[in-house]
This record gives sequence, structure tokens and C-alpha cells, in this order.
Amino acid sequence: MFASSAAYDQHVGRYGRELSRAHIAAVGIAKDDRVLDVGCGPGALTEAVADVVGADRTCAVDPSEPFVEMCRQRVPGADVRVAKAEALPDYGAAFEVVMSQLVVNFMTDAVTGVRAMVAAAGQSGRVSSCVWDYADGMTMLRIFWDAALELDAAAPDEGRTMRYCNPNELQALWEGCGLRDVETDELVVRASYADFDDYWSPFPTGLAPSGAYCAALDNERQERLRDGCYRRLGSPTGAFELTARAWLVHGRT
Repeated sequence: MFASSAAYDQHVGRYGRELSRAHIAAVGIAKDDRVLDVGCGPGALTEAVADVVGADRTCAVDPSEPFVEMCRQRVPGADVRVAKAEALPDYGAAFEVVMSQLVVNFMTDAVTGVRAMVAAAGQSGRVSSCVWDYADGMTMLRIFWDAALELDAAAPDEGRTMRYCNPNELQALWEGCGLRDVETDELVVRASYADFDDYWSPFPTGLAPSGAYCAALDNERQERLRDGCYRRLGSPTGAFELTARAWLVHGRT
């Protein structure tokens, strides 16, 4: 679902660098921290973490071998391994910070995954995550799903299908996994688009849940969905920007 790097960078990936910096700042990572990035994808957060603590203090995992290889190339010196959140490898010592970004909703078992993150953090560690506000504030996806729902009331809107996309659910998950001093907040970032085609082009590739839905449509319905997105964006004729809100949750072991 997320194997294409070029399409990913055009899709949610274009928000990754700014979101990673905001995530790191909110958690308060220090240069002497040892950090694990769970579900690293092609490495946006891993790279941003390494910029703060150094690649030698940065570890990452992802279940996708192509993404792991991309992350290794992007952050030479980081210890990047193929693994699922629910079964993290033994790195030999606890981490001061264990993070995940845009991952919790894609874990096979979120409770098991977060508990594994807690175990990796050891005593007095920090565990954090951020997820898109699919229901409202992630404009790029909200535009898409609102246009889809206009054509198909049964469209699998991520605002409804993703459980962990609001502060209450995230706080309950973190507290239920034994974390203390749990706090939630919002992270708002922006991305630029050269034109409407720059916005639309990742969807027909089948990338992510939105792309999978789009790619499964016949040509006529896909074109109607494209027109609906164009209209909801205000029929842009040139460059434009969109904001995206993510919900942040963090706590201590």
C-alpha cells in the first residue's frame, strides 16, 4: 500500500519533513537521547531525529523492506531494521524516546504495538505518536473523502474507519498501555502544490487507503471523483497550499 517512494512523497510524504520537526520539538528530544522510530517508512522522521541526536543514536524499524532500504540510504549510520511494531527487535538497551508517526492506525494490533513501544522505552522513557486528523483537519484527505462520499455513501472514509484519529482515543490508548503523564496536542503543518494535477496524481496510483479506493474505480467514476476534488479545492488554476492537522500524544513509562 505504501511501497512507492515517489508516489508517497507526492501524497502524505510532502508533509513529512515539517511534521517531523514539529513532532520532535513537541516531545523535547535532547541531543544525548537515544531514539527509536517505529514504522519509519522512507525515513522522514528518522532523518529529522538523526539531525538532533546523530545517526549513531538513531534506530528505526518498518515492516516494508523497500522502505527500510530507503531509510538506510537516507540516514547512513542509523540502525534500521525490518520489523513490525508489535514485535520490535532487541536493540540491547532501552531508549530514552520511542516515537511513531502516522503509524498507529496501520498497526495490526495497536494495543500490542504501543505496549511494545513502552517496553522498548524502559524506565522513565518517553513514548510519543502523531496521527492525522482524518475527520477534519487533514485537508488533502478530507477533500478527497468528501468528494468520494458525494458519489458513494459507502466510501471507506478514513475519518470513520480510522479509530485513533482524535485526542480522546489516543489518550485512552496511551493510558491503557500503562503510560503516565499523558498529554495530547495538535500539530499543524502546510504543504505546497504546483497545481491541481500535483495534488491529484498520487491517488490513481493506489497508494494508501485513499489511493486504493481511487484505483479500484472505473475510469468514469474516477473522473467524477477527480472533478469533485477539483471543485472542492476551489478550482485552482495554479499553485496553492493546504494545511494538515495531526494529533499528538505522548507520555512517560
